[in-house]
Amino acid sequence: MKAVGVVVEYNPFHNGHFYHISQSKSKTQADVVIAVMSGQFLQRGEPALVSKYHRTKMALMNGVDLVIELPYVYSTAHATLFAEGAIQLLDAIGCKSFAFGSEEGSISPFLNTFDLIHKQNEHYNSLIKQYVTTGISYPQSLFKAYEELRQKESAKTIDLSQPNNILGYHYIEAAKRLNLAIEPITIPRIQAGFHEDINPDSSIASATGIRKAIAENDSIENIKQFVPQHTFNELESWMEHYHTFISWEKFWPYLKYAILRNTPQQLSQYADVNEGIEFALIKAAKRSNSFNELMNAIKSKRYTWTRLQRMVTHIYTGITKEALHQFTNPTYIRLLGMSQNGQAYLSQHKKEFSLPLISRVASTKDDAMLSLDVHATDMYALGVELATGQKIATDYQTPPIRM
Repeated sequence: MKAVGVVVEYNPFHNGHFYHISQSKSKTQADVVIAVMSGQFLQRGEPALVSKYHRTKMALMNGVDLVIELPYVYSTAHATLFAEGAIQLLDAIGCKSFAFGSEEGSISPFLNTFDLIHKQNEHYNSLIKQYVTTGISYPQSLFKAYEELRQKESAKTIDLSQPNNILGYHYIEAAKRLNLAIEPITIPRIQAGFHEDINPDSSIASATGIRKAIAENDSIENIKQFVPQHTFNELESWMEHYHTFISWEKFWPYLKYAILRNTPQQLSQYADVNEGIEFALIKAAKRSNSFNELMNAIKSKRYTWTRLQRMVTHIYTGITKEALHQFTNPTYIRLLGMSQNGQAYLSQHKKEFSLPLISRVASTKDDAMLSLDVHATDMYALGVELATGQKIATDYQTPPIRM
């Protein structure tokens, strides 16, 4: 059986994702779609709208055959590390190709971009350092250095100001750098931009726009046209049980406590907390009555919203630099769910996987990377319980979902 892999968050699964899945399968003639999905905390440093198990159900009911978890180490990391973890796992589980959505829509410019940066890497890094010294953020420095580099390039390259192009580039970079045989495929994104608000005249909206619309009313009625029916049903089921959706605002009292219980020296031990930001975090947390107030108080050119969110994610979960940076590669494949087709793929190919497959956490011992995942899931569950009064299943309680 031939498998195509996708890197996802499904926060939540929407019509654009459904298009991506169907096009990925069609373009590659794959028998199976395997999604490597972030767990309870996501790449931009935020808790997921609903749990990874609910998002796994959405995926399986909408055409994905296997869902495996992207470990916390990678799911909350910057784009380079996020991509490395995801692509290594898709390769380890036997995917012949991986497909990603992009604003560019064609694979050749991505390959040209990789070749350009790879061949002129020394000059590229020198330009980045020059721009960083001007005081602009590191992501902006990367972009400006790249733009200067590509001015003299005749081959078509990608626009790295576009968020999905950026991630796509890092997926290809990871596959090339790690010398993996897995083939990249890109699917053009349709209609909605990455951060656009929902458009009532369309059936396509970004996950960001959908979450914003949900947050404004704490309701899902106004997003029904943008998600498949199975997604809507799963969101409706969550709302009936928990009465609200998850965000940093819902976790704010516990995040504030997590910040203020530490001295500046203690805060500086947490992953991504550096350059003296710990003092500003404590000062702002004391004065802030909401997560949004905290972020607006400390956001700057140097500290972007996403960078700050990753910091507070690690503070909330209690993950230190030492704990997070002890790993170089994924150590397992964690199965979250499978369709009947996915189960057939596992039966046929499991012995060929290059990493051990974990279906039940309780039967696995002494894996430090998995322990971080279990801990992050427990902290998400604690936040949900304190915010809603309702318990949520932990990793030890939840076997893989079967559809």
